[in-house]
Amino acid sequence: MAKTHQTVSRRAFMAGTAAAIGMPALAQSQNSAGTIEFERDVTESVRRNISSFRSLDWRPYFSNLNNGAVLVDISSRALHFWSEDGSTYKLYPSSVPLTEDLTRRGRTQVVRKVVGPDWRPTPAMLKRNPEWPSYVPPGPDNPLGTHALYLSWTYYRIHGTHDTRKIGRRSSNGCIGLYNEHIAELFSMTKVGTQVLLI
Repeated sequence: MAKTHQTVSRRAFMAGTAAAIGMPALAQSQNSAGTIEFERDVTESVRRNISSFRSLDWRPYFSNLNNGAVLVDISSRALHFWSEDGSTYKLYPSSVPLTEDLTRRGRTQVVRKVVGPDWRPTPAMLKRNPEWPSYVPPGPDNPLGTHALYLSWTYYRIHGTHDTRKIGRRSSNGCIGLYNEHIAELFSMTKVGTQVLLI
């Protein structure tokens, strides 16, 4: 009898633990009223990797919101977007450059938008990784995912990724990566001329 009770208790414990582990982690942001809003489920890999995911006020970083504004916080691995009229604020987990020497900070802007981008590694990437192909067409093997925002800095982009394990990590060669569904949403809200700041 005691053994059966112990088995049931263990089974209940294991089921409860599995359920708790399997529960989705939620990205959250704080709205203007100070309450927390849950925006989307994030994958288990992101739950382990995002270090500091918090909303920001745009005013310390931009003098205005002309054409909208994107801020990428490298240390918290998050991308923030504000619409031109200030009515829309979005917060997305992102991948950031692997190392400090690959990281560029400062002000730039969106200069081109591409759905289904192709990809060519930079000369420096090919030197570090000679086994890489020199060209990858659009599709599931493309490291730029489904959409790309090209910045005024040569070779730098904000883009999607098919490898969701990269989000929330230092995993890129310089670009900022988002989930494909997030880059599609950001793509629809930005335009050529949208301000971008990497800090």
